[in-house]
Amino acid sequence: MHSKKINDYVLDAFIYVVLIAMGVSTLVPFITVLSKSVSEEWAITSGKVNLLPIGFQLDTLKYVVTNNQFLHALLISVLVALIGTLASLIVTAMTAYPLSKRELPGVGVIIVLFVFTMMFNGGIIPSYLLIRQLDLIDNLASLILPGLISVFNMLVIKSYFESLPQSLEESAKIDGARNYTILFRIILPLSGPVLATIGLFYAVYYWNDYFNPMLYINSTSLKPLQLYLQDIVMNADSSSFKMSAEDMMNVPAEGVRAATVIASTIPILLVYPFLQKYFIKGVLIGSVKG
Repeated sequence: MHSKKINDYVLDAFIYVVLIAMGVSTLVPFITVLSKSVSEEWAITSGKVNLLPIGFQLDTLKYVVTNNQFLHALLISVLVALIGTLASLIVTAMTAYPLSKRELPGVGVIIVLFVFTMMFNGGIIPSYLLIRQLDLIDNLASLILPGLISVFNMLVIKSYFESLPQSLEESAKIDGARNYTILFRIILPLSGPVLATIGLFYAVYYWNDYFNPMLYINSTSLKPLQLYLQDIVMNADSSSFKMSAEDMMNVPAEGVRAATVIASTIPILLVYPFLQKYFIKGVLIGSVKG
């Protein structure tokens, strides 16, 4: 019995060590980039900045967040993330609701077809040809429609719907409520935790999406923040990056890269604390019950 307790302590210690190591490996790159974004120019150019900043200045961050190109790309990303997240939640919930009804004819086959798409898809070229045939090249809809529904997210919401008491729907149907009324006025208001969790998943996906904009967006005016970030990373120290002579003297290219990464990360970090209380609850209920 005593040896079993010791083994438990050893296992707990091992788990903590692994988790701490994973946390540190995640934080170190972010802290390094943050340090470069606020360090003095000479320290950045000489390569002396590691975990801790050397000196302190906000000129680089100020330059980045007041740059018109950055603000325009930020607006595009916010627009795509907001519209995409809202549209994805609606479509995902409307798909999950009927599939949560076991009496639906052929529901098992339909679910299998959905799961099949998680493992197999048409690939890049057919997807691009489809978007082009729909005349969505250089259109913000091309950044939303390909990721409009995630099968995994749909299955989580479906499981959550299955965990809700059936008596609620039965009472509503007795009062004459239709399926859309039941879904939008009864089911969804009771599904706050899982909707907040899945909404965060979708928001992070749309915010970080880089591949679809790279394929479908050609106009500079429609480039989201991730493509702007690519331009910064690739061209910040080249003549193709538009900086005045005065800016080039006061703002190091490496600092611009770091500051842009930090400025691009902050908006999604600000959203997470408001949804954190729903996050674990929504995932656990949606995954375990049903």
